[in-house]
Amino acid sequence: MHSENYIKLEFLSKSSNEAFARSAAAAFAAQLDPTLEELGDIKTAVSEAVTNCIVHAYPEELGRIAMRLRILEGGILEISVRDWGRGIENVEQAMKPLFTTGGEERSGMGFTIMGSFMDKLRVRSTPGKGTTVLMQRGLRQRRRL
Repeated sequence: MHSENYIKLEFLSKSSNEAFARSAAAAFAAQLDPTLEELGDIKTAVSEAVTNCIVHAYPEELGRIAMRLRILEGGILEISVRDWGRGIENVEQAMKPLFTTGGEERSGMGFTIMGSFMDKLRVRSTPGKGTTVLMQRGLRQRRRL
């Protein structure tokens, strides 16, 4: 699908960068004139994806996280969050609600939350090589006066 606009960002897997990623995604999505609710959904999904990288991909070290956002034809926002960390052994199992490898303090709802706020969610992972989360959300075009 043809991209009308895009950005690429790369940052360290520091928890302080999660807020940066949320803000960057919201600022980029703003050109589609989303509602406040839509912006909140986008920020939450990005937050979950980036937090998964921080907690699961690089649990004992800092690593790279790359985020790419694209605006596709028809007002579709596509968000890709990638890491080069531990990877996921069983993606299907990891996407089940309440499954976590992050210990008691983790809810295991990250992928479920991402999927509930996005129209499409796809996860690709290779153990020892990293994970890519691809999300899409159509933003309805509002009439301008």
